[in-house]
Amino acid sequence: MEFLALERLCTEKTQPMKEDFLQYLWRIQHFNHRRLQTTTGQRIEVIQPGLHNTHAGPDFLDARLRIGGTLWAGNVEIHLQASDWRAHQHQHDPAYANVVLHVVLVEDEVIYHPDGERLATLELQRRIPKRLAQRYQKLLQQQTWIPCQAQFTQVPELTRWMWLDRLLVERLEAKTARIRERLLHSQNDWESSFYQLLARAYGLQVNADPFEQLARSLPLNLIGKHKDQLRQIEALLFGQAGLLEKDFKDDYPQKLQREYRHLRAKYQLRPLPPASWKFLRLRPANFPTLRIAQFAMLLHQATHLFSKVLVARRVVEIENLFDRRISAYWQTHYRFDRPSQKRTKKLGKKTIHLLLINTIAPFIFHYGHTQDEARYKDQALQLLEELPAEHNHIIQHWKQLDMQPKSAYQSQALLQLKKQYCQRKRCLQCGIGHAIFSKG
Repeated sequence: MEFLALERLCTEKTQPMKEDFLQYLWRIQHFNHRRLQTTTGQRIEVIQPGLHNTHAGPDFLDARLRIGGTLWAGNVEIHLQASDWRAHQHQHDPAYANVVLHVVLVEDEVIYHPDGERLATLELQRRIPKRLAQRYQKLLQQQTWIPCQAQFTQVPELTRWMWLDRLLVERLEAKTARIRERLLHSQNDWESSFYQLLARAYGLQVNADPFEQLARSLPLNLIGKHKDQLRQIEALLFGQAGLLEKDFKDDYPQKLQREYRHLRAKYQLRPLPPASWKFLRLRPANFPTLRIAQFAMLLHQATHLFSKVLVARRVVEIENLFDRRISAYWQTHYRFDRPSQKRTKKLGKKTIHLLLINTIAPFIFHYGHTQDEARYKDQALQLLEELPAEHNHIIQHWKQLDMQPKSAYQSQALLQLKKQYCQRKRCLQCGIGHAIFSKG
């Protein structure tokens, strides 16, 4: 096997080698092990390379190494140059005190532990397989839609879809960050947290923030005191949204205005600025006024929303839960004082499916994780598998690469692959990228 010398790495017209490439080589132990030794000549035997640490601290934890005849259990740190140790201030960080081996491309400087002992260092500059380095450079330099576009279809279909199974779980876990934050602020109140983040989802991307702020300004227990009176719920929501702060011609908003003034004084409420809401370039069906009216009807007609979605086994049960007829005024209006053609204006199936993908399934999945109940995790995955695949420009590109998602389960995984791996050129952390690197 031919190995790439450091001078070739430095003089060829390629992008600079990155640290993650060395981490990848160490993780799969894909470098020349012949006469493996430290830069001072001590023999190295790698028994266990350690667990790749993606958080703060050394790159690999709990490694098992025999160095110069002594068995070591500790951590491994990876750098392009040994001097990066000082540049990153590791000498002052206790987290690096248990590093037993420093793996570098080149030892440009001798590094010492605080006690004065020299840090054992492995230099990889002449141990990297040339073929592997060239593949790595080629992927980095690609300007195609995904770096591995030329090789993608050569990877076995089973390998691709197995990696996507992992990515779907990863995407769900990523979506739970906001859920964890809400649960923390609500003292682990699942119903209240679900109510607030469901409101955020009703705002879609454009009005997500003000919708969540609206729900947070109206605690669920306050809404519960008025749930039997639709007009009072509408008054609370529209009033707190800051959308009742002007003179109206229609009788309906005038009544809401009077109701809200009473409730505002009673509960000492402070409304959001009206400018928080965006109408520009939105289809009327997505106007925040209409979304608030739809949300009000849901709160009026359905109780214990999180408990209800938690027992849903089929998508149709979720669709039925959110299939609510809007109040009469909004059937002929999209905004106050502006009549429109009469329509029922219920949430469409596509919108309900978006709620399921972005809020409901992640909530159920996270609930299963926190309660250590695998059945809820499986339930979240099953709901996504039952939903049709999404249609957007990213999924359209994947179809051109012969990836035909049959469900939201698969389309969500493909979105995760594109956004978190391909766009960031994280080929070395990708299962498909690994298949390309390890081939032949």
